Amino acid sequence: LTIDAGTPVIGMVTRLTQQKGLDLVIRVLDEILQENVALVLLGSGDRDYEDFFRGAEYHYKGRMVSWLGYNDQVARRIYAGADFFLMPSRFEPCGISQMIALRYGTLPIVRETGGLADTVIPYNEYTGEGNGFTFTNYNAHDMLHVIRLALSVYGTPAMKRLIKNAMAEDNSFKTSAKEYQRLYQSAMG
Repeated sequence: LTIDAGTPVIGMVTRLTQQKGLDLVIRVLDEILQENVALVLLGSGDRDYEDFFRGAEYHYKGRMVSWLGYNDQVARRIYAGADFFLMPSRFEPCGISQMIALRYGTLPIVRETGGLADTVIPYNEYTGEGNGFTFTNYNAHDMLHVIRLALSVYGTPAMKRLIKNAMAEDNSFKTSAKEYQRLYQSAMG
């Protein structure tokens, strides 16, 4: 991948399955890559998705790279080196990738579903609150709109605040155990 310094990078580390919302990415990939952005994808799964992303890498040479398969070292480099982490899942009971991205300070762009809605707080441009970017409807253009919002924040003081917020998140078992204990004690009266 050869991009200019200062070009935002969107990373994806995912299984290439229908659950992961890849049809949304496919639907607007041309529009995403018309922006000043690079896309890095690591994953394996359904052959149709693998074939599509293999072809897309060739078509968008220098703007997109696809590593088809899984490699932990490459995954960590994507989490650490990307500016944004795209996870537009149809459904996601828990999701760990967005939490890994948060720890690295890579801002998640997610669909509000399941564990993604529980862990990614949408950016509020008026208060500066949030730790990522979210969209509600399972719609490619809603996702594209939020990607463009994220890109508009790139390199600004607001992005620095979001990264700080993301890295301060505590999604550990210690936090959930305290919440469980609080709920248990309130139920016991």
